[in-house]
Amino acid sequence: MQRASRLKRELSLLATEPPPGITCWQNGQLDDLRAQILGGADTPYEKGIFNLEIIVPERYPFEPPKIRFLTPIYHPNIDSAGRICLDVLKLPPKGAWRPSLNISTLLTSIQLLMAEPNPDDPLMADISSEYKYNNQLFLLNAKEWTEKYAGQ
Repeated sequence: MQRASRLKRELSLLATEPPPGITCWQNGQLDDLRAQILGGADTPYEKGIFNLEIIVPERYPFEPPKIRFLTPIYHPNIDSAGRICLDVLKLPPKGAWRPSLNISTLLTSIQLLMAEPNPDDPLMADISSEYKYNNQLFLLNAKEWTEKYAGQ
């Protein structure tokens, strides 16, 4: 019950006061959500629209939602299945999830990760070393993928 009322409150807040460049909505059931993140200006993801799937677990907010990209993205911290390497998406001791965090905060953190990749904690080692050692090529590839998969 607590989970349902909290989710309703979060969704209503996301609908009335969404973070800039982020939208989130229910996909049928209350625990199946979809979100869209617009690629930030001055990033290789600029003008891209990235779709995400959010599955809210039974134990939410004591367990973080499972979030993954549905839109392919060329990024050191996001793998080809759309899984995201981000500490706030994992429970302690390895992660930084806390029940005080919410879906809006998570989506904002993902948007920030898109703008500022963390090559030292990669899911995609090859993209990470490209980001570190051949940034021009990384930017080119990321822009290409954005146009191909996330263009309007």
